[in-house]
Amino acid sequence: MNGHAQTTGMDRGLPKPAAEQHGWSELWKKEDYWAIWMGLGMVLLALLFFYGGSSFIKSLSVVPPSYTDFSAVSKHLAAKWGWYAGLYLFFVVLFTISSNIMGFNAREFIVGFTILFVLSLLILIVGSQKTVANLGFEPPLLALLLGLVVSNLFRLPKWLDTVFRTEYYVKTGIVLLGATLPFTLIIQAGPIAFLQATIIAVCTFVTIYLAATRLFGLEKPFGATLAAGGSICGVSASIALGGAVKAKKEHVSIAISMVVIWALVMIFVLPIVSKIIGLPAGVAGAWIGTSEFADAAGFAAAAAIGDEAAIRSFTLLKVVGRDIWVGLWSLIMAIIACTMWERGNSTDRRERVNAMEIWWRFPKFVIGFFLASVIITLVSLQFSAAEFNKVLTPAVIGPIKNLRTWTFVFTFLSIGFTTRFRELTSFGWKPLLAFAIGVAINVPLGYILSVLVFGHYWANI
Repeated sequence: MNGHAQTTGMDRGLPKPAAEQHGWSELWKKEDYWAIWMGLGMVLLALLFFYGGSSFIKSLSVVPPSYTDFSAVSKHLAAKWGWYAGLYLFFVVLFTISSNIMGFNAREFIVGFTILFVLSLLILIVGSQKTVANLGFEPPLLALLLGLVVSNLFRLPKWLDTVFRTEYYVKTGIVLLGATLPFTLIIQAGPIAFLQATIIAVCTFVTIYLAATRLFGLEKPFGATLAAGGSICGVSASIALGGAVKAKKEHVSIAISMVVIWALVMIFVLPIVSKIIGLPAGVAGAWIGTSEFADAAGFAAAAAIGDEAAIRSFTLLKVVGRDIWVGLWSLIMAIIACTMWERGNSTDRRERVNAMEIWWRFPKFVIGFFLASVIITLVSLQFSAAEFNKVLTPAVIGPIKNLRTWTFVFTFLSIGFTTRFRELTSFGWKPLLAFAIGVAINVPLGYILSVLVFGHYWANI
């Protein structure tokens, strides 16, 4: 969708809603698979150096330390500048090669990524200042704010779009996140996460769809595409389901815009309200997981809570609970579209829904998330709890978290740099109102489930 008037920061590099070719080439041409190769590759590399007795990955995954006096961080940078240069080369080589294979211009990407990396480093330095961090301005949120200010005050060169690969960065970060969540925790939280996520997804989907089609008279495929964006996994769901029901290209773009608008609002509202009413971090993360509309924005909101428990519960609800439904929902809506909405057309009557649709639409990066979790879980079986915290965490888990932090900052800068408010207001009021009605149901229901019904569990996640 690059170059379209409604292109937004959360849809860079995503597949277009039109019919696509499927086959083995997806393994090296789709960013979902590249996110798996990148994320798992980093995890395996960390383990390889760990078992080889080397601290290379620990040294390479460098981030600015927390500080009150800037002299402390300046000494850190003076001592570690070589590792920062090495980390830049590590990222630029991997992301450039993979992006070039996926069809992006390598020269433009290298130049753009250099700018992105330098800005990310500056943001991490500012966000590591204790006063700034205590105010809730975590690096991802600072990255988003900087990007929004720049993109809405200045006109950026079009070629920079090559490096603003929002979904690619966040999917890679999610795979890395899997390595920090033991699989036993995912299994334990699975039933609760699935139940809560299913209630939210069904209620929100039905609300937005009925509001769009019955209340505002929008086309059924359009209403379904809007509903998918608000109930399942934001941009990816809008594109996947839009393709499944043959929604118009402009309708998919509008659905993406709705996701972006409300996702940006919730980045600020949910953490602030959670802190004001004193929600435990795990409970706040669960509420964010049920009430945010995009993975990238949700991670920013969860990170703003300032506790790893919020990120864990958010991931279990949003990534594990809601995102993996995109394939099944796309299949169901494809069947409905073919057998009911389009049955007046003789050609469509003869059309049969391919049983592989569920696999084609399934967000493959979620597989990488689970595999990373399984790998680290198997490795952790060799250690007692004390040994895990003393040995494996600083040598493997810590470096993976640092690499994850970098990918998330890349993500939020990309969102900010590609979100222009003037473009987001050019679609009329009906889609916005239909989506807003869904939000009015989603957020209170998410609070009830996260705080009143399952609060005891999420508080101890």
